[in-house]
Amino acid sequence: MVLSDKTPADVPSIPKIQEALVTMEDKPSSFKGSCEWIGSFEVCLCLDNFYDVPCKIIHISSGSELPNHLDEIIEHINTYGSPIMMGVVGACTSPAALLIVDPHYVGPTVSKEELQANGWVQWKTMDHFMHHTFYNLCLPRLVLGSKT
Repeated sequence: MVLSDKTPADVPSIPKIQEALVTMEDKPSSFKGSCEWIGSFEVCLCLDNFYDVPCKIIHISSGSELPNHLDEIIEHINTYGSPIMMGVVGACTSPAALLIVDPHYVGPTVSKEELQANGWVQWKTMDHFMHHTFYNLCLPRLVLGSKT
């Protein structure tokens, strides 16, 4: 798939995202106007709905299983280059770790050094991920290239 003609101006508002998730019957009507967060699965639905970008969801039932998916994560980054929803922008095998960009950063544009120094961008080894919780990874399947 090639990047469509959508521009950043086409980014849907939070109310439009909420409406779409209700229309798709992923969320109840009470979701509209709420302050509830969405997860990777809802991101997948919205990317497909608004931009025709298919995604793959990897459900990992425990953080202890994350290393079993490291090769697939690396393959996705090498093939598609798109971030994996939960903030994964890089991976390495020795030591096994993920480069995480915290999506909760709000503030002025700062240098990468400042983001790293304040923990907004950092390598996290596999032991960082909680063993008692699940993780859903959303892998957008978008190949960037020129339209012909």
